[in-house]
Amino acid sequence: MSYPILDTINSTSDLKALDVDRLPALCDELRAFLIEHVSKTGGHLASSLGAVDLIVAMHYVFDSPDDKLIFDVGHQAYAHKILTGRREAFDTLRQENGIAGFPKFSESPHDVFNTGHASTAISAALGLARAMRLSGDNHMAVALVGDGAMTGGLSFEALNDAGQDKLPLLIILNDNQMSISKNVGGLKNSLTSMRTNRAYNAFKRSLTGALETSRFGKFLSRHMEQFKNRTKRFLAPNLPFEEFGILYLGPVDGHDVKKLVKYLRRCKALNKPMILHAITTKGKGYPFAVDNPEKFHGIAPFEVMTGKVSPERQKTCSEVFGETMLRLAKDNDKLVAITAAMPSGTGLSPFAEAYPDRFFDVGIAEAHAVTMAAGLARGGMRPVVAVYSSFLQRAFDSLLHDVCLQNLPVVIALDRAGLVGADGETHQGVFDPAFLSMMPNLAVYAPSSQAEQVAMLEMAIARKEPAVVRYPRGSLPDVPMKTKLYFGEWEIVEPMADTVIVAHGTLLPLGKWIAKKHGAGLVNARFLQPLDEEMLAYFRENGTKLLVLEENTVSLGERIALRTNPCRVRSVALPAEPIAHASVNRQREKYGLTEEHVAQVLKELREEA
Repeated sequence: MSYPILDTINSTSDLKALDVDRLPALCDELRAFLIEHVSKTGGHLASSLGAVDLIVAMHYVFDSPDDKLIFDVGHQAYAHKILTGRREAFDTLRQENGIAGFPKFSESPHDVFNTGHASTAISAALGLARAMRLSGDNHMAVALVGDGAMTGGLSFEALNDAGQDKLPLLIILNDNQMSISKNVGGLKNSLTSMRTNRAYNAFKRSLTGALETSRFGKFLSRHMEQFKNRTKRFLAPNLPFEEFGILYLGPVDGHDVKKLVKYLRRCKALNKPMILHAITTKGKGYPFAVDNPEKFHGIAPFEVMTGKVSPERQKTCSEVFGETMLRLAKDNDKLVAITAAMPSGTGLSPFAEAYPDRFFDVGIAEAHAVTMAAGLARGGMRPVVAVYSSFLQRAFDSLLHDVCLQNLPVVIALDRAGLVGADGETHQGVFDPAFLSMMPNLAVYAPSSQAEQVAMLEMAIARKEPAVVRYPRGSLPDVPMKTKLYFGEWEIVEPMADTVIVAHGTLLPLGKWIAKKHGAGLVNARFLQPLDEEMLAYFRENGTKLLVLEENTVSLGERIALRTNPCRVRSVALPAEPIAHASVNRQREKYGLTEEHVAQVLKELREEA
């Protein structure tokens, strides 16, 4: 497909050379380009389609990378990548050695800050604005923030801080009433009030129209900010942003690119902390994405004409979790479910529909989700918090201080544990075993099959201590359990030998293949915490050589080594470094989680004296 305007845009200078009247057509071409390419590679389509006009206007008005443009969460930034010289590379989106699905400053000087998690952009933009001021640089920091990201506490902390300074900071609020799932909470209601306040908006239109008819009126229009703010407070008194000391502008049509250019030019001239509130439609330009923005938030390759994705071969872990919760809730009226703006992604949508009074979507606020769950547990309920591994990092203190130290029966259903592939560094779920293993009273379950996942969820919910059940993106093997699950006990899969492989979760099949082929024992470490002390004692008494396999940074291997001295222990695990986007299989190959490499380590271990 040819793109007459877009094909001529190889830099932001080319964009700025266009007449403003050609920008709407460019936006149409960008959307068509995104649909064509993301249908082949997969990616975050709906959010990127909704942000096209905003990003075109931003680059048309501001001077990136001198002006610092930051994108929150980052998955809406595809048009930004295309306009800043990466159009020809877009076929490599999220592919190994290709361009990332999120801003990445090692990829382009226009990506000034890596943003893969929500609610970080305002803080980062404020830091960059202060750095520019201290360096004598008069350029502007601009943060494009989704309304879902505004529910995160970090955004409020940043707004509170930004309002006390008169820095050239612009926050563009991309308000589509969606994060991944539909937005919830008081801020959403406040934004809706702003959008629909007819008295204020009608007064604003009539006053602006009257003033723009004469030279003196235009002069007054530019110097009546104080009067305008008082009018806002009178007619729309619930504006949250101006209470922070930040000038609020809008709401404006986030798909009228020419009008956006006009507003952004005014913002650039004001040189103070501002919020421009833009109303957009997630999935704009592709009917299937507009009708089903959750599905097209992060989508696998699909057919453009039908919007259909190739069906999964078996149930995902998220679906298994959701079905288990639905079944258990029938007989347990104290079971409640919590998500941080991801009912669909975590598999909880059916639970939400069946038990709306026992389902809580707290918005993008993981720390609050965990501490609120602690309150529910203290009140006699059995809360289950469904969250991705990489997002639980944000709730570290809440889990440690509010759940584990108080020994409260909160269950964390930890989705996307392990390698996640194309989402790259910010989303890899490879650190949780290390930081979870230091927490007191916490049980950490590591299922290696769908049957184990179900049994472990049942056990974690039935018991009375804090628990994490961690499972990967995609599917676990649909095979029956051969031995019953007992709390804190590992499973002997292949008979004990002089050398034993210890594996868990996604790497158990690899361990089983190698153990059978090379005559080693195999243990399924069903629990990462507590460890199976009886089996560790067996290893010590028999001087067993141990090879530990982990699809995460080294955790279990180190802990086993400390408890089995003087046994020889080797680990094959992931390094404590950023893991770039690629397929999961390629990531495993790169870091040695393969039959060839593990077999070689096993051979070296056996040869050690």
